[in-house]
Amino acid sequence: MKNTMLKYLLFICLPITLGLEAQTKFASVFGDHMVLQRNTNIKVWGTDAPNTTVKITASWGVSKSVITDAKGKWYGTLKTTKAGGPYVLEAKGSGNAELNDILLGEVWLCGGQSNMAMKLKGGPGQHIEGSNDIILNSTNSNLRFFTVNKAVSETPLNSCVGEWQVSRPKTAAEFSAVGYAFGLRLQKYLGVPVGLISSNVGGTPAQAWTSKEVIVSEFPEFKKDFSKEINTKSATVLYNGMIKPLIPFTLKGAIWYQGEANRWNAEQYSRLFPAMIKNWRTQWNQGDFPFYFVQLAPYIHGKEGWVKLQQAQLKTMLTVKNSGMVVINDIGAKTRIHPPKKKEVGERLALWALAKDYEVEGIAYSGPTFKSIKIEKNKAFIRFEEAPLGITSLEKELTNFEISDENGKYHPAKAKIIEKGMALQVWSDNVLHPKHVRYAWKSYVEGSLFNTAGLPASSFCTENWDVILKQ
Repeated sequence: MKNTMLKYLLFICLPITLGLEAQTKFASVFGDHMVLQRNTNIKVWGTDAPNTTVKITASWGVSKSVITDAKGKWYGTLKTTKAGGPYVLEAKGSGNAELNDILLGEVWLCGGQSNMAMKLKGGPGQHIEGSNDIILNSTNSNLRFFTVNKAVSETPLNSCVGEWQVSRPKTAAEFSAVGYAFGLRLQKYLGVPVGLISSNVGGTPAQAWTSKEVIVSEFPEFKKDFSKEINTKSATVLYNGMIKPLIPFTLKGAIWYQGEANRWNAEQYSRLFPAMIKNWRTQWNQGDFPFYFVQLAPYIHGKEGWVKLQQAQLKTMLTVKNSGMVVINDIGAKTRIHPPKKKEVGERLALWALAKDYEVEGIAYSGPTFKSIKIEKNKAFIRFEEAPLGITSLEKELTNFEISDENGKYHPAKAKIIEKGMALQVWSDNVLHPKHVRYAWKSYVEGSLFNTAGLPASSFCTENWDVILKQ
């Protein structure tokens, strides 16, 4: 009798269980404790049975009804208000889905390879400077994280694995150190909730984070990746698995720390990286949203390809609209590809956002960038942008300058700051007729050229880009 009754209960419950699996769901990037972009129109989407009306309701006072398509997907747009919360977001269709403890604030995507993926607690044998104290003081209900689990896919995915978490020692320790420092500086200054989405995999090149359409049309040299077994370095596979599922979750902008895996072809990267940025912006359909990135840190084992990759990054900053680059040649680690000063990196990224996107006046956000060169007899005179009060060595010795002779050969050079910081004089006793100057042209240097805000100048060369990036 018991067995008969059990079979009966299973019979009547099974259809209900199967039905629940097809009921109303939000997309995987949505969840309890998330942050949604304030003061804008956000995209909200999910799944339900085909041709079903789904009513989306937000407790800040808006709602919208949408109908699922033939594949059961639904999309809607909701207007958000000023920063605040907690709120509830609900979707009612064939079932009911409810998300709680939602805040409205600022949302940023943190992408790249291992230097962005590096957790606040550090990695095996590699510390993050000051991490224990930072973790101890990380409890902050207005700072929240979503980390996308690694996913490699040959085709674009609709979902990813991850969950929104409120910042506290246990969760902060596991989050991106650079992302945490960036988000914390924004949150503290702005006084609003900040949500960070981390999507990173160590050792990965930019082509892995770029869609197949762009690779096929602009970089046919990577098409061979589509005919062999894939891994995290294969073209498009991380875009498919770890970026596509996030689109079109409404963002304020993105920060990026990557490039080491592309160092063998700087000229290619000078085209690939801007193409990837454009690709993301096109897919998100939010216009030219802010995209700020980190130049490669000094590293003794990088060899010359390192410097040329830095130049490809510099060119990207100077040519791609609404982009910015953080230079860290003063806080590198000679024998560590993962420098421990991640707090400074994240905070410098935040300076770009605060100045450019949150209209904070009076702060510097960029180090000096080369503007012009003038040759007078045996000396070169160089001027810089992003140095309104001039340049300085911060009381260091000016080092790592070179000057070329009439045959194009570079020689070690001396440098002197003149005109109350408004110009740099460079010369060599071995060069009577100089042509060009370059600075920090080695894989490992300790930066000695700054603006008066203490932000370092990038490595640079006064020759044209075709010469600089020539393989």
